[in-house]
Amino acid sequence: MTMRSMFRAASKGSTRSDRRGTAAIEFGLISPFLLTLIIGLTEVGMAAFESMQVKDAAEAGVLYASQHPTDIAGIQSAVVNATSTSGIIATPAPTSFCGCPGASGITVGNCISLCASGSAQGQYVRVNANLTHSVILSFPGFTNPLVLTSAATLRIQ
Repeated sequence: MTMRSMFRAASKGSTRSDRRGTAAIEFGLISPFLLTLIIGLTEVGMAAFESMQVKDAAEAGVLYASQHPTDIAGIQSAVVNATSTSGIIATPAPTSFCGCPGASGITVGNCISLCASGSAQGQYVRVNANLTHSVILSFPGFTNPLVLTSAATLRIQ
């Protein structure tokens, strides 16, 4: 065996044995970051899903209020039972008010005077829904608990 062939054989074996365990070390170094990323994405996904459920609950309350505008207990029950998510509450309680629509929203009125456009004030119902979301792991930018809120307003007259 020549010197060159012995050197090649020795170098092939040494690089192979030197690399043993490298993947385990790299995985050990990267796994905390991957775990944090997975937990963070799960947290954001759960909060987004629950936020949609709260919005749906407020809209279900408005839908019930369109048929029964004076049944406050029924509106609250519609909000609470609208989705399969537990913990949704209808606070503050649904309110009925008069107002005039405008570019920046509804201006609350007294139900007697006319709007600036000369039309009569409309009667509205506002329904609120809230859910307290507890985070899995505290992250910067997430308060614990995170309160998800939604409101829906409907003109009933």
